[in-house]
Amino acid sequence: MKIVVLGGAGKMGCVSVQALANDSRVDEIVIADINMENAKIVADYLSSSKISIQAVDVNDQANLVGALKGADTCLNATVYYTNLQVMEACLEAGIHYCDMGGLFFLTRKQLELHQRFKDAGISAILGLGSAPGIPNIQARFAADRLDTIESIKIYDGIKPPPPDSTHFSYAVPTIVEELTVEPMVFEDGEFKAKPPLSGFEDYWFIEPLGMLPMHLSLHSEVATLPVSFKEKGVQECFFKINYWGMAKEMIEKVGILVDFGFNSDQPVDVKGQQVVPHDLMMALMSGYVPELVEYMAPPKVQPPDWVKEIVTEINGTKDGKEITYRLGTMTCKGAWPTGAVPAISAIWLAESKIDTGVYPPELAIDPEPFFRELEEIDVSTRVSATHLV
Repeated sequence: MKIVVLGGAGKMGCVSVQALANDSRVDEIVIADINMENAKIVADYLSSSKISIQAVDVNDQANLVGALKGADTCLNATVYYTNLQVMEACLEAGIHYCDMGGLFFLTRKQLELHQRFKDAGISAILGLGSAPGIPNIQARFAADRLDTIESIKIYDGIKPPPPDSTHFSYAVPTIVEELTVEPMVFEDGEFKAKPPLSGFEDYWFIEPLGMLPMHLSLHSEVATLPVSFKEKGVQECFFKINYWGMAKEMIEKVGILVDFGFNSDQPVDVKGQQVVPHDLMMALMSGYVPELVEYMAPPKVQPPDWVKEIVTEINGTKDGKEITYRLGTMTCKGAWPTGAVPAISAIWLAESKIDTGVYPPELAIDPEPFFRELEEIDVSTRVSATHLV
């Protein structure tokens, strides 16, 4: 089994490479990245005979297709806005595809490739990282046991860093977009846009998290779950998170920069040079992301102190009685699930466990065996059901 990890030298991609290298089902892993310096760091750190590195530029289609040919699956760990062009390359190379999310709107566009993937005899799973991904499968677990669904509420709780922390928890461009773009919710049976950083509520997570302030954020789960379970009558769906695992004070600082126009993609003249404010802000902020090896799991390096519980509450009925399922998936290994979860999906794709076509996680993944695989890598899921009388 050969899997290409596109962006495998990046912050989340390196975790996927590690998870694949530790899996006996995988024979060969290619770190396909434009940054050969980081690719070598990852390969040297993991020191696995399965791993090779290859210089790949996603904007060079011929180069990208050439790197993908002969593999079983492409795990796309690049920034989400490359998803469509990478899927096109997979169609040309004739291999399966998975990614870590499309931030709602791009996910919808990706789903339009369903028939082309089906006709090509290959499969794609969209948005199967930590979140999106795990909440979709949590919702599927409950949906399989309910006759109707009223609401699907997703809470991604992350242990807050100290107030003076200036680190970004993952890809800076994605966090900035989640901070500035209106989050979409499904409310009263319709998709609606809400103001950024709105919908605050306190939510209790299991220890050591406790109560955290949660707010709406644009996310891919909301794009697919109400559609996937439409026949069950879904009326409400949202995704909430607590400052994306960052200090509230750090988010406020970024917000000020955005207010002053630093997120604009319109060039401005600076001493005779055309400068795009967004590009400048991304370049400056890239230094506030933890070092590459900090994302990888022990024993060599202790990962960031980033405990998180991903919770999905699904309220519905069974045999006329109201039931609320609560599924909580817990990890104490920082970014580990974000890279390890798509690694599992890449393997399942290579094993032809997924139907041909393009699917969100809830329509592609059987929850119970998937949760068992997560358990084997120290990512545990608890299920509870409350029956209302």
